[in-house]
Amino acid sequence: MKSRSKPTTPLDNSVNEHKNNGNVVHNPWSDLRRFTDARIGLGRAGISLPTSEMLAFQLSHAQARDAVSFPLDINVMTEQLGNISALKEVAPPLHLHSQAVDRVTYLQRPDLGRKLDENGRQVLLSYMNKQKHTAQAKYDLAIVVVDGLSSLAVQKNAYPFITELLTHLTTDKQFKIAPITLVEQGRVAIGDDIGELLNAQVVMVLIGERPGLSSPDSLGLYLTWEPKTGLNDACRNCISNIRPAGLPYTEAARRALYLLREAKKLKLTGVNLKDRTQDDVIEHQVSTTNFLIAE
Repeated sequence: MKSRSKPTTPLDNSVNEHKNNGNVVHNPWSDLRRFTDARIGLGRAGISLPTSEMLAFQLSHAQARDAVSFPLDINVMTEQLGNISALKEVAPPLHLHSQAVDRVTYLQRPDLGRKLDENGRQVLLSYMNKQKHTAQAKYDLAIVVVDGLSSLAVQKNAYPFITELLTHLTTDKQFKIAPITLVEQGRVAIGDDIGELLNAQVVMVLIGERPGLSSPDSLGLYLTWEPKTGLNDACRNCISNIRPAGLPYTEAARRALYLLREAKKLKLTGVNLKDRTQDDVIEHQVSTTNFLIAE
């Protein structure tokens, strides 16, 4: 795999200035920092870290904490998703909420974040009752966008990823897509409630992952076949770290497409559905029936 160099930032320039002033002992591992966000080769000043590295750590810590409390801008997300051409024939996004009434409750009571509140249930039931008159009451895929522990990740990455995914997904016409739902104060399992109420074969939950010191904006994807209340994580497939500095949108969409099609074919997800997109036998298969090489 070809390595990618990190872009130079003002903080990197500051680090270099400190290393060049003779007070910081150079660490030979520092040359590898161009290729990773990991904190390696920091050097030292006496028996301590250089001031610039301490400040960088404190900045990353603050960004991770902010990502947890940063509110999701529902209006912006609704406008962005409404502009995706592949969704023009789908109903506008539906705004839902978990049983966690605010952020403090959400953090203290994970169980409430896994369940839709009563108003959200009524929104979905009302929508589905209307669809029965147009024979559209069953869907192949429900996409659920949840703020999770980092709404920053959702705000930055959900729209470009969904755009990339639907560009390929709508080409083969295999999936009838339900209206996208936007959920505040939600956890992964809330997708089970939503998928069941929307009568969807598969639910795809896009959620902000727990922020790390080098990744406050990491988006996670969870795929569940025949969602219903009470399922556990063994029933799901996960693709994590979707973001420009992690797993690129094109690669994440490619892996998601593979899992979606395999789930539809095998009628399952979770521990019994293996992600083989990295296998050589898949990548270099000659048959053009394999979607990874077929256009």
